[in-house]
Amino acid sequence: MIGISACLGGVSCRYDGKAKTVEALRRLVASEQALVICPEVLGGLPVPRIPAEIQFGDGFDVWAGKAHVIAKDGKDVTGCYKQGAEKALAALKELDIDWVILKENSPSCGVSAVYDGSFTGSLREGLGVAAALFQMNDILICSESNWQDVLPKGGTGRGDR
Repeated sequence: MIGISACLGGVSCRYDGKAKTVEALRRLVASEQALVICPEVLGGLPVPRIPAEIQFGDGFDVWAGKAHVIAKDGKDVTGCYKQGAEKALAALKELDIDWVILKENSPSCGVSAVYDGSFTGSLREGLGVAAALFQMNDILICSESNWQDVLPKGGTGRGDR
């Protein structure tokens, strides 16, 4: 079994109240080969919600106390993002899931890039808050753009390799 960002699996949970469904991933969820997770919702944030971005770094910097997740209205939502990431990690560990496909550019799930905190659409290299926590806990992370390169033939996780 693998973990998938809920929005990629067809759940309308993004900040804008929409999904970013990847049909092949939705089918994995439907066939009970994948668990959907949304760290932002797990952290208590509503759907829809005010967009938020990491200011002054990435997810690793958030965990180190050097950066914060700030909503577009100026509210600091770092605590919600950290709490949601911890709950998502606990759910993955409970099911012994060690591989997740995450939504790129998200302040929670970004794998190689996140928005830079300026709310101008600019990206910076780095991981989201949940992605960083997963990586720190030896969970393999990939995004919707490269998951097929990681997927083993006939399987859905690292244990199948």
